Amino acid sequence: MPITHQRHDLMYGDVKLYAGTSTPELAGQIARYLDLKLCGRDIIQFPNENLFIKLHSSVRGQDCYVIQTTSAPVHRNLMELLILLQTLRLDSAARITAVIPYLCYSRSDKKDQPRVPITARLVADMIEIAGADRYVTLDLHAGQIQGFFSIPGDVLSSYHILIDYLNSIRSSFVSPVVVTADLGFAKKARNFAAGIDSPMAFIEKRRSSNDSKAEALTIIGEVEGRDVVLVDDEVDSGGSMVQAVNLIAKSGARNIYMVFVHAILSGAAAERLVALPVTRFITTDTVPISEDKKAMFGDRLQVLSVAPLLGEVICRANEGRSVGEMFNE
Repeated sequence: MPITHQRHDLMYGDVKLYAGTSTPELAGQIARYLDLKLCGRDIIQFPNENLFIKLHSSVRGQDCYVIQTTSAPVHRNLMELLILLQTLRLDSAARITAVIPYLCYSRSDKKDQPRVPITARLVADMIEIAGADRYVTLDLHAGQIQGFFSIPGDVLSSYHILIDYLNSIRSSFVSPVVVTADLGFAKKARNFAAGIDSPMAFIEKRRSSNDSKAEALTIIGEVEGRDVVLVDDEVDSGGSMVQAVNLIAKSGARNIYMVFVHAILSGAAAERLVALPVTRFITTDTVPISEDKKAMFGDRLQVLSVAPLLGEVICRANEGRSVGEMFNE
């Protein structure tokens, strides 16, 4: 999906872009897309781990956007986001939008057992109370999280970015099939299958405890002799993907392409993934990947940027134009 940037008359004040410390490269790319500079701010951590933030200039009457992903270190990044939002509110910004490429606690979206919290709802409440008038995020783990916010927002999908890349290499695929490692992702996986004109298969798995471990059981569908596009919304510890890839390879797949939006890659996830018989890993930059981890993957890793997508959404929000038009919606 090519995204072109054109300026229109402003509906609100000038765009002021602020970024926490979580995604400096992505924030810089968004700023370049908009032909703007990131606004100056000081973020200081005191010896007692308390954070202090000060803006370099006034934002009174301005349209402010805070770019901050909430991946590891989760609580540092979340507090930076909340304090930045409140700082802008107290300085009389006209409108404040939290731009959160990856929203933490998105898996804690329901009470699925007794005596547990719905932490995603708590995070939504904190973002609103801190001062956000709007929010922008990408590929929520569960759609119902949108209902936790009482402020308007744009929940975007990186589908178009990923599918455009897959179609650019589609001619090299042999009888491709899209496989999802999680039945909860099946609906979105169906869009990938339609996007590259391929059938689907599913991996049935069961999670037996509260940790990240799950047991992959069987493949529903045909993968033998085919190129497999294995899709999911995020990869955390990598355990599910390791089991999925091993099961797919054992079932006679030709090549395996792993596609996921959020590269959390906790702990030794990168080491687990690079040891797999995967032809290419395709992800986005919603979560920064360290240079050490990138080096492990070598030329098998393809990171697609969401900066043009987020930059265009910021532009359209500022000018009061439809975001859905970008996707013919």
